[in-house]
Amino acid sequence: MVKTRFAPSPTGKLHVGNVRTALFAYLYAKHTGGKFVLRIEDTDLDRSHSDYIDKLMEDMKWLSLEWDEGPLVGGPEKSYLQSERLDIYKEYAEKLIEDGRAYYCYCTPEEIEAGKKEMEAQGKGPIYNGKCRNLTSAQKRQYEAEGRKPVVRFIAYEEDFSFKDIVKGEVNFPSGMVGDFVILRANGMPVYNYSVVIDDALMGITHVIRADEHLSNTVRQLMIYKALKFKVPEFAHLALVLGPDRQKLSKRHGATSIDEFRKAGYLPEALINYLALLGWSSPDGRELLSKEELISLFDLDRISPSPAIFDIDKLNWVSKHYIINSDSERIYKLALPYIVETGLVATPIDEKKEKFLKAVVEIAKGYCSHLSEIKEHIDYFITDDFEITKEARDVLEKEESKIVLKHFKEALLKEERVVVDSVFTEIAKKIISETNIKGKNFFMPIRAAITGRIHGPEIYYILPVIGKEVAIRRIEKILNS
Repeated sequence: MVKTRFAPSPTGKLHVGNVRTALFAYLYAKHTGGKFVLRIEDTDLDRSHSDYIDKLMEDMKWLSLEWDEGPLVGGPEKSYLQSERLDIYKEYAEKLIEDGRAYYCYCTPEEIEAGKKEMEAQGKGPIYNGKCRNLTSAQKRQYEAEGRKPVVRFIAYEEDFSFKDIVKGEVNFPSGMVGDFVILRANGMPVYNYSVVIDDALMGITHVIRADEHLSNTVRQLMIYKALKFKVPEFAHLALVLGPDRQKLSKRHGATSIDEFRKAGYLPEALINYLALLGWSSPDGRELLSKEELISLFDLDRISPSPAIFDIDKLNWVSKHYIINSDSERIYKLALPYIVETGLVATPIDEKKEKFLKAVVEIAKGYCSHLSEIKEHIDYFITDDFEITKEARDVLEKEESKIVLKHFKEALLKEERVVVDSVFTEIAKKIISETNIKGKNFFMPIRAAITGRIHGPEIYYILPVIGKEVAIRRIEKILNS
């Protein structure tokens, strides 16, 4: 059975790169009928915080990336937090020492640096020189008497290592690339390359899907797999996610954390859909795919080895699709907090006001790539005190515009029906025949007077919502100015 994992360090908020990795691991597990594991790698005591753990799990649940094993849901392992697995790492370190594959190292940072320079002078790489590999008991006692606390170092194999990466293809690591490396720090905390092997092996991880930046770590991990006679999983290293300038995605490119996108009003299914397209493509070329469709289509052989470019315009295109096609009641509930933020709507909201706002949201949502944008499209529905753009003012100053507005006001005063599209078309035809003013010279002044802008929803969508009285009042205000 396929088993994948997502193993974040809780040192900050989940960002696009993290979640793309988690998503690919999740989709592959679900596509194959396997299991997806969440493991928290929280051994960096200075930077790891429980608040980040809670937040990353909240974000994953919001994205509907449910894990089969891990915190909150349990599983065969006693714990899925590395900070609660220290006895396990110590046990295996002691086994490696007993087997002659690791040893206690008492070197100071200065001694380590001097040893690396010595190795370079010999024409070798800047690696640890193995000074503590064969210490006597007396030497160990002397170092301990000096107050030195040892780390545990793994004895690097002096041989070539290679593996076939699902994304990268054949990867080779020549002998001598690494020296004896630390697996347990002096405070008992494991280093990444050691703990990740122990955990992946004990948790039965069959496929390690992770970022490209871990590729160079793999040689150390392969050595530990060999020493402990663990089965080596398959690896798939994902190319980086870059900004439009082809630099590593960062804050300078705008929002990058899931929390920021969530607060901006993106829908989780839109993010899932878009992130799946960062380095993967569907067999049939479709780009708008539900989570269920992604699970059905996803496979690792369609992952590109080239970096993916994070395109906010593409995300917004995907997001707008989901907003327009989502359940109206859901979109209203999600949009309401942003509407209240404008100060144009007081709470609590009674039944009549709710009906009105739902109609507003139904029209305005079509202009939003994320729901916080709805604040830019609702003022003219709710209040007469809205800004009139320069373009709209230029239109309203034309003599033809005043003629159109005068006729339209008179038509509204006489009209007893709700001005839906058919009624509006009837009125428009009559005024055009009387004034011979048509096209944008007819429609634009009406829009400019009623909304303060020259672009937006069709006026026959707006009029039934705001009512004829409001429209007449705004037209009169323009005619009298």
